[in-house]
Amino acid sequence: MDCKAFVEGQVSEIRKTVGQGTAINALSGGVDSSLVTVLGHRALGERLKTVFIDNDLMREGEPQRVVKTFADMGIPVELVDAKDEFLGALAGLTDPEEKRQAITDTFYSKVFGRLVKQSGAKFLLHGTILTDIEETVAGIKRQHNILSQLGIDTSKAYGYAVVEPLKTLRKDDVRAVCKFLGLPAAVTDRIPFPGPALAARIVGEVTHERLATVRKATAIVEEELAETGAFQYLAVLLNDRATGIRNNQREFGQIIVVRCIESTDARQATATELPWSKLNRICQRITTEIPDVNRCLYDLTPKPPATVEYI
Repeated sequence: MDCKAFVEGQVSEIRKTVGQGTAINALSGGVDSSLVTVLGHRALGERLKTVFIDNDLMREGEPQRVVKTFADMGIPVELVDAKDEFLGALAGLTDPEEKRQAITDTFYSKVFGRLVKQSGAKFLLHGTILTDIEETVAGIKRQHNILSQLGIDTSKAYGYAVVEPLKTLRKDDVRAVCKFLGLPAAVTDRIPFPGPALAARIVGEVTHERLATVRKATAIVEEELAETGAFQYLAVLLNDRATGIRNNQREFGQIIVVRCIESTDARQATATELPWSKLNRICQRITTEIPDVNRCLYDLTPKPPATVEYI
């Protein structure tokens, strides 16, 4: 693709759409939202307000890392603490679509809606990409950032219009544009991370304790597989338990699934053929470094029939 033409076209389109008004966007640190933030900043400067909403569903230390990365690029980001609101909305929910809907409603109707009103912005810059739209419209998986494509009038529902500069791009195109713009490798080469964050990697109810478990497993998996060059790698906490032995005592412990895939745009994927020694090391670390986890599994399922994430 012609990255230069894309950037110039979208910067011009954002300026034309927003006019002399103000816009707001929520940065997650993922490659999609990062590119939208940079395009919006180029187009609007100080008339773009960027926030990072800490929903307690992110990787360890991620909110602070993301804010610093963009501060180093000269783009101010406000860190908003909304952990209690998100965990409260997820309490008691186990159905995957109900969990995704709770996150969507809490984000748009409550937390972000409040921030929009405070800012006076009439436009939201959104990092929706083509794959998000296709999967949601096809009924495969409801993506949290799909609104107008489902017939939701955001102006009536939330009080702002949505601008989607990336809706014609797939993930590989997004990365190409980021590299063209000179974004740091920590952004450009970042593996995909779901909109519902670690809630998409907990089968069953999302609690503070279960988040701590999957967050630690995520850190281990990402550290061990960072050099593989795989498209994506992740850890999932199942909603079942298995009998094990620890300190010569019977233990009914938790189960972590490790997933590592090869893909270009997440529409199709195959499991990475990892060395047995690497799988053994990951298993050993997860079952010894994380309390109450006594099983570690490796997922070999391609997409389709599986999706990349578990909910």
